[in-house]
Amino acid sequence: MSDNGGAERQRNKTKLGLANIDKILDSALSAFATHGLRGTRIDQIAEAAGMSKTNLLYYFRSKDALYEAVLTRTLEVWITPLSELDATRDPSVALSAYIKRKLECSRRYPEASRLFAIEIMQGARHLKNVLATDLTETVKRKSAIVNGWVAEGKLRPVEPHHLLFMIWATTQHYADFAAQISVLTGKDLSDEAFYQETLRSVTDTILRGVLA
Repeated sequence: MSDNGGAERQRNKTKLGLANIDKILDSALSAFATHGLRGTRIDQIAEAAGMSKTNLLYYFRSKDALYEAVLTRTLEVWITPLSELDATRDPSVALSAYIKRKLECSRRYPEASRLFAIEIMQGARHLKNVLATDLTETVKRKSAIVNGWVAEGKLRPVEPHHLLFMIWATTQHYADFAAQISVLTGKDLSDEAFYQETLRSVTDTILRGVLA
């Protein structure tokens, strides 16, 4: 006779564990983005997550391991929209959708964007292996799509890496330099009208430069 009660308890335990991990990662992101890796203490993160330091260390064995997990989750958020760039779609539609997803990431996860930028500027010590595998392979596949559009005459001759760098730099600017944008415009991406204006301007400017 199967132990349905035991299976249900295991599922609940798994759900609780995943919920705890999410709480820890969210609290760690806020702490690292504010105080940096060196300035953040494990007990600070545990308190913000509503758990003991011992309980936190059950999920992440060290502060460095937790920091790397936060960065890896951020990279996954960045890679997902790029992974969805589809060769079967018209480039104007595909690139517009990608720009929108990237700008939405900056809108929803500004702390993650800023922390990621700091890590990259410091040499990406904690992310080099991930960057050399997941991101590199994804960019290679999507660069082939861009080259295909160029060969079909749908895009002007454009080097795929530089197109992607341009999209990343432009969209992530609105998270990484949000304070400067707020001073200059009195707005940021949390303002719906400003977000829509930014999306139109960025999309139109980039597409006008690359569409054949």
